[in-house]
Amino acid sequence: LGKFLSFSSSALSFFSYLQIFCQMTDLLYTEKELVQSLRDYIKAEESKLAAVKSWANKLDALTRVSTSDPEGYLAHPVNAYKLMKRLNTEWSELESLVLQNPSDGFISNMSVHRQYFPDEEDQTGAAKALMRLQDTYHLDSEAFSKGMLPGVHSNAVLTVDDCFDMGKTAYNDADYYHAVLWFQQALKQLDDGEEAAVSKADILDYLSYSVYQMGDLPRAIELTRRLVAIDPNHQRAGGNLRYFEQLLMKQLKESNQDYQPPSEEPIQLGTYTRPKDHLPERETYEALCRGEGLQLTEARRSRLFCRYHDGKRSPRLLLKPIKEEDEWDSPHIVRYLNILSDQEIEKIKELAKPRLARATVRDPKTGVLTTAPYRVSKSAWLEGEDDPVIDRVNQRIQDITGLTVETAELLQVANYGVGGQYEPHFDFSRMSDVEAGGATVFPDFGASIWPRKGTAVFWYNLFRSGEGDYRTRHAACPVLVGSKWVSNKWIHERGQEFRRPCGLTEVD
Repeated sequence: LGKFLSFSSSALSFFSYLQIFCQMTDLLYTEKELVQSLRDYIKAEESKLAAVKSWANKLDALTRVSTSDPEGYLAHPVNAYKLMKRLNTEWSELESLVLQNPSDGFISNMSVHRQYFPDEEDQTGAAKALMRLQDTYHLDSEAFSKGMLPGVHSNAVLTVDDCFDMGKTAYNDADYYHAVLWFQQALKQLDDGEEAAVSKADILDYLSYSVYQMGDLPRAIELTRRLVAIDPNHQRAGGNLRYFEQLLMKQLKESNQDYQPPSEEPIQLGTYTRPKDHLPERETYEALCRGEGLQLTEARRSRLFCRYHDGKRSPRLLLKPIKEEDEWDSPHIVRYLNILSDQEIEKIKELAKPRLARATVRDPKTGVLTTAPYRVSKSAWLEGEDDPVIDRVNQRIQDITGLTVETAELLQVANYGVGGQYEPHFDFSRMSDVEAGGATVFPDFGASIWPRKGTAVFWYNLFRSGEGDYRTRHAACPVLVGSKWVSNKWIHERGQEFRRPCGLTEVD
């Protein structure tokens, strides 16, 4: 019926004396070799120790910064992605380094904590979150690699190897559109002189094939030629080059066109068209998330008011009415100010954190609850008996809306981290777990409702007749910077018969 939305990661061989005497000269050289081997061993140990010290210094400085303000640190999507990558990949590299001369204390500590480390799936998810933000907010890979987000400048940077790993994530998912963007960024940073573990040949290998998959044969040929120039014996490059050239000649002959040399400019956002996906209103949804929604006319804007609201003379609101603002005229969406205090917000988060789990959707075919890529968040459900603050919030919702919460769902608390989103959906067609994100947008009529701490937004998704209002199809935009906490209350139609009487027509 209605939705109440509040806003708030060596072997040694022994010889006889005669053998040694007869081979004295050789043994002198052997000994010299052994001494050199010994020095190499010492040098290797010192190098390993220096590497471990460097790791320790870097991570010590990093953890001092990150733990001084955990939520602020993780609010930047690059920091969140690099945390996933460090724990999934880099700490394992450190473990292998230390294992060259086993350290029982370190290994036992690693063994204890490894079960809590993010895995490959988590690292992949974080990478895809960056790509989701890249698409929604029209951010190029270079901006991300330099930690530059709209209104935010940070020292959270992506290295050549980070960008290459991002490209590999997309490539392994046959997402050649994003693979091109990230391999190109890795190549650019490498060409600019940045040191990296990955080779230029490897980047060109993946980039050229990804460009081919995007249908750009001239550029694929140019990139493959650069690869052959670097590594003439590359096992795939020569064959790929001949295949690409033959294919291009065939296409040009069939279309009776002349060869057009490829652009020498780096491949940037907008060079290729992003493939269509399952969401028909993708472009509208993303434009709304960027704040490019429909602007109300002056006539319609003049019908929006702010007022004090006493819940039809509710005894709890008479002396302290709620501030109410109109957000949209039709369908009517209102915002209530100062619904939750800072203390209440922190208590609700404290109650929810231990219970947070990946939000799910109900599979329309099987009816089974499952996770889905179009809903990325964690959620928890709280009931009145959990703490008096939940009882107070439920009562406040009832007072404000004038609707009974006796038949409503439990209070849901959702946390949207980096790239967290929920794509356009209806509440009334399938009741679900999470409905909030960066902004809550309505693609049908072009509204963007931006979250403000401590406020609540309310709308009806059913007409008085009980028919669904299809205009209320809405979405939670991906979180660009910050960690979004939202609580939701779905108020059911049942039990409201005398509080919201049925209308005379289907659209009353």
